[in-house]
Amino acid sequence: MMYSRGGGSSRPEMVDRRRIINDALDKQLEKSSPSTSRAKDKDRDRISVPSTSTGKSQPDHRDSRASSLSKNKASDDEAESDSEFSDVSGSDADDTSWISWFCNLRGNEFFCEVDDEYIQDDFNLCGLSAQVPYYDYALDLILDVESSHGDMFTEEQNELVESAAEMLYGLIHVRYILTSKGMATMLEKYKKYEFGRCPRVYCCAQPCLPVGQSDIPRSSTVKIYCPKCEDIYYPRSKYQGNLDGAYFGTTFPHLFLMTYGHLKPQKTVQTYAPRVFGFKIHKP
Repeated sequence: MMYSRGGGSSRPEMVDRRRIINDALDKQLEKSSPSTSRAKDKDRDRISVPSTSTGKSQPDHRDSRASSLSKNKASDDEAESDSEFSDVSGSDADDTSWISWFCNLRGNEFFCEVDDEYIQDDFNLCGLSAQVPYYDYALDLILDVESSHGDMFTEEQNELVESAAEMLYGLIHVRYILTSKGMATMLEKYKKYEFGRCPRVYCCAQPCLPVGQSDIPRSSTVKIYCPKCEDIYYPRSKYQGNLDGAYFGTTFPHLFLMTYGHLKPQKTVQTYAPRVFGFKIHKP
């Protein structure tokens, strides 16, 4: 099932929802408040595949019978082909999970897809229910579990649940990427340079890793860590720069390089020397 947010306006709406969930956390929302897994009547969260079938053109009486039959047959073939395409597209849309939809949003490229089995293990979620409001409903939304309480939700509560789901997924994600399976997934993204490259000239476009400056949510945004100069930088994309650093944590890049030691480059010692008319500037 697709989770559309209206094309290019998805990121502003996500920022608004994050702002909403921050306010909700400050007010210490009760976990028993009504919530939703995904309201069935929320049409804006559905993408209906438009029919691309074209109507049959009326045969021109001035054309020969053979020409008319040929055109009608071609039109039938085109309509059948378009109908099959619509069926396949609709099937693909129905098969899309919330996790896949969320990780493919613009700006969420740093996230990897967490296995459902990992999320379904209560041991892996220990302590998160106290940090996330609407915890049960947010978890249902992440796991694509239909709720029987969908008709009870207001628009505001619906927004709160979606924002809570994003926060909950981030807190699960930071734990998952420290597991062997999570690191293997992040390794594939690292090899494809999906986390960006170091902007420092003497690092020669060294691939970077995401890192947080704090493990406490809402403390700072995500940064990228360069293994070569061992410094951190802002992501190049402003959308990625809006991600919470706690969703990646302070441990991940360093444990990653300890696990895959062959990927750790030799630390660069070359530095830039300022000059005036070719002479190095004297430092007092």
